[in-house]
Amino acid sequence: MIIQPLDEQQHEQVRRATVDCLQQAGQMFQFSLESVAVTFDLTGSAAGMYRVRGGERVIRYNPYIFAKYYANNLAVTVPHEVAHYVTDRLYGLRNIRPHGAEWKAVMRSLGADPRVTASYDLSGVPVRRQRRFSYCCECSTHQLSSCRHNKIQRGQSRYLCRRCGSAIYRTTGE
Repeated sequence: MIIQPLDEQQHEQVRRATVDCLQQAGQMFQFSLESVAVTFDLTGSAAGMYRVRGGERVIRYNPYIFAKYYANNLAVTVPHEVAHYVTDRLYGLRNIRPHGAEWKAVMRSLGADPRVTASYDLSGVPVRRQRRFSYCCECSTHQLSSCRHNKIQRGQSRYLCRRCGSAIYRTTGE
C-alpha cells in the first residue's frame, strides 16, 4: 500500500502545532522567537529537519512519513525540530552539539522525550535511494554514495581507505 502525503488541512494543523510549540518555547525562555518557514518537501527516511542555508531558517517535514505516523510526529517531530530552531536562536548552531545538553533541555521544557531519532517502518513511503559508484584503493573496492562521488568529481573532497590508508580512486568511467 502506498502512503498518501499530508493534505492541505493537515499541513495547516502541522504549521499551527509548530507555531504553538515556538510560542511555548518563547514564553519559557523569555525570548522573542521570529517565525520560521515550514515546508513539506523533505524526502528520504527522516520525518523532519531544521536547516539554515544562506541565513534562511526553515523547518522541513516529510509529508509521507508524517502522514503515516501523524499523531506521533505531532508529538515528537514537531518539538524535535522546534528545539533545533530554539537552540540555534539561543546559542548559535556553531556553539553547541546538534543533540547536546542544550537541545535536550529545550526538548524537556517542551514536554517531549529528548530522543535523537525515531525508528519508523517506511513500507509504502517513497524513499530516495542514492546511486553507488565503484572506487578502489590498494587493498579493496569501495562503493561510494552519489554525494561522495560528486564531491570527488568537483574536487571538493578526497577519501582514504580506513584499512590501508591509501587514496580511493575511480575504477571505471560509469
